[in-house]
Amino acid sequence: MTDAAYASGKASETVDRVETAYMAQVRRRRLYGGLTLMIFALLMVSGFNVADARNAGGFWDGLQNIGDYPADVLSEAWQKRADLPGLMARYFPALIETVNIAAVSTLVGAGFGLVLSLLSTRGLARWPRLIALFRRLMDIMRAVPEIVIALVLIFVLGGGPVPAMIAIAIHTAGALGKMFSEVAENADLKAVEGLASAGATWTQRMWLGVLPQVAPNFVSYALLRFEINIRASAILGFVGAGGIGYELRNAMAWGPGRFDEAAAIFVLLFGTIVFFDQLSSRYRNRLSEGS
Repeated sequence: MTDAAYASGKASETVDRVETAYMAQVRRRRLYGGLTLMIFALLMVSGFNVADARNAGGFWDGLQNIGDYPADVLSEAWQKRADLPGLMARYFPALIETVNIAAVSTLVGAGFGLVLSLLSTRGLARWPRLIALFRRLMDIMRAVPEIVIALVLIFVLGGGPVPAMIAIAIHTAGALGKMFSEVAENADLKAVEGLASAGATWTQRMWLGVLPQVAPNFVSYALLRFEINIRASAILGFVGAGGIGYELRNAMAWGPGRFDEAAAIFVLLFGTIVFFDQLSSRYRNRLSEGS
């Protein structure tokens, strides 16, 4: 009886000790979490104050006028609503140019991203020692914003759709290469090993052993990136890269008198983005479901 009571007492002490240590760890974690949240809040507040101080008009002073520009655009567009269909037909070629920029840059970027992903995937890379090099290259390609690349290319090549296409393709290659690599790392290597034992080259192993496994995910990611690139190509038009963004910038810069043109471009751009979002979502769902 004495031994049993002693053992029970020791077990109770052990449980109490574990519970005390656990509660101390919980309190310490809560303290660290609270301090992290406090530091984050202080950084946000200080950063906002610095940005607001450097802003020409001030955020709080201009906040009350935030609806003035949309109201002017809608008012003028409503007054000239009979001209909207003709304006939409007028700017439709610029919209097609924007979609073409996005499509070509997605295809080119996806091709380079595919190659970079296979060269940077453990177990699949042709030169394993260069995996880190290819990964850092993809990091650089997706770290630099498209608009920065486009501005440099416009300075070198001049304005037009070509700088926008190259800029978006570079960023797309880095972004898709990262996602493709993560998918390829989960591929079954048995087929690759079988092809290697039969004397297949690295290209043949990738083409026959890896791509059939990962193709649905690759196409799904490429379609998702195509949606993003449509918006990016429209934005790059503001810096002289052509497309409907360039026409929108001109219409907005002209001010009152051409707000109906800006409204027509907004409608075209919004409708196109919604259309391709729904279309690509449908195909991505079919790919993920395997139907």
